[in-house]
Amino acid sequence: MTELLLKSPAATRRLGLRLGAALEAGDFIALTGELGAGKTALVKAIAEGAGVPEPASSPTFALVNLYRGGRVPLQHLDLYRLGGPADLFALGFDDLLAEPAATLCEWADRAWPSLPSDRLEIALAHEGPRARRARLTARGPRGEALLRAARSP
Repeated sequence: MTELLLKSPAATRRLGLRLGAALEAGDFIALTGELGAGKTALVKAIAEGAGVPEPASSPTFALVNLYRGGRVPLQHLDLYRLGGPADLFALGFDDLLAEPAATLCEWADRAWPSLPSDRLEIALAHEGPRARRARLTARGPRGEALLRAARSP
């Protein structure tokens, strides 16, 4: 586990750019944190780092946004409105995980038992009006590779 103090939105963006540059198809990043903790801001930067040609947006109401045209296909899930396991099944979660794409999942704690075992978990928390604390935990070899990329200067 690694903890990072992100002192500004620019620091959050830099972390996202590093992660996006390291993403490969099949990678899974599980994001957690309360409302306003910076999950979507981090996802936008990860998408930018992965070369997605359009700005990422929150899929809170659509649940899934797909981005093509970057260095790696990207799926952005927002499970905030998930009511339970039946909703996860209706979303086609297993089918999404089988896609040859990297997946960024906000509110991942709503689906812990169903998440891939190889992943990078990022828990974001407020550390003041502009700063955030990010706790990164790697699970599996690709999670470790993404963690190394996050820690690189």
